[in-house]
Amino acid sequence: MQQHMLKIRVLGLALGTGLIASTSGWAGSSTSAPSACARASAASIPARSAKAPGGTAVMAGVEGLRGKERDAVLERQLLAGNIPPFLRDLVPVNFSGQFGGKTVRITICVMPDYLSVGTNRDFVRTPLGLPTAAQVALRLGFLLPTPKMVDAIYAQARIRLSPQPMPAGDEMTSTGYLMRHNETVDAQLGSAAGTPDELIAGQKKDVVMTNRLREFPGKVAIYGWHRGAGDPIQPLSTVHQAVYADYSHGIRLVSAIALVNGQLEPLAEVMQDPTLSTLISREGPIEDAEGLMATVSQ
Repeated sequence: MQQHMLKIRVLGLALGTGLIASTSGWAGSSTSAPSACARASAASIPARSAKAPGGTAVMAGVEGLRGKERDAVLERQLLAGNIPPFLRDLVPVNFSGQFGGKTVRITICVMPDYLSVGTNRDFVRTPLGLPTAAQVALRLGFLLPTPKMVDAIYAQARIRLSPQPMPAGDEMTSTGYLMRHNETVDAQLGSAAGTPDELIAGQKKDVVMTNRLREFPGKVAIYGWHRGAGDPIQPLSTVHQAVYADYSHGIRLVSAIALVNGQLEPLAEVMQDPTLSTLISREGPIEDAEGLMATVSQ
């Protein structure tokens, strides 16, 4: 058996070289997609303190900061649980394919909107540099999406916004710029802003997981901001330095737990499986996704 062959059961389907069994404490449990996503979201994020500031107050405190300095403040807030409750209700996104004459279905569990700080009524979407985004994701039990996941999220979103780019320039990375764009997105959403179970897409580019992060160390990978199905403004790019983040970037967290034909499994193992990875990644297997995240978080 290949070293990184996924150790899971897939309805008796032999993937690659043979039938393989599940490992890990929770893997192999059978459940529905909604309940799997509820389980994935229940324990991974700290409870929000009643004394935690709202998103507007947090951003006022970093008004003059950019880059790593702003990220450091936001990281502390996010890891302390200052995340709106609606983002904790993860939403299923589904993939399927035929292998060996049998259907394989994979469900990932994603935040309904981009990672934000604050409350349901006062939250701000928080662009982050890759090191901080990866650190927050890992600490909270999540991974970053692949470009193929981003496409599926857009395709399956119940609300799809038209992208609202702002003029390019030095102010793109400023707190004021990201606040203005946050207000624009909220105006587009209206009463749907901060609504549980409403998967929303089209409002940001994604910071993504890709093998290019190994090919181009010290860079961030961004993709998306769809104008329509199969029409992202941003093709996969590793132009910017890892710490770069501007108003258009968003952090869509994906639970580290996935559902494969009714079985809860580590998403990192699905991502490195030679067969299953083709459903969620266009570039083939991504080896040791959690290790990659740990590396780029430094």
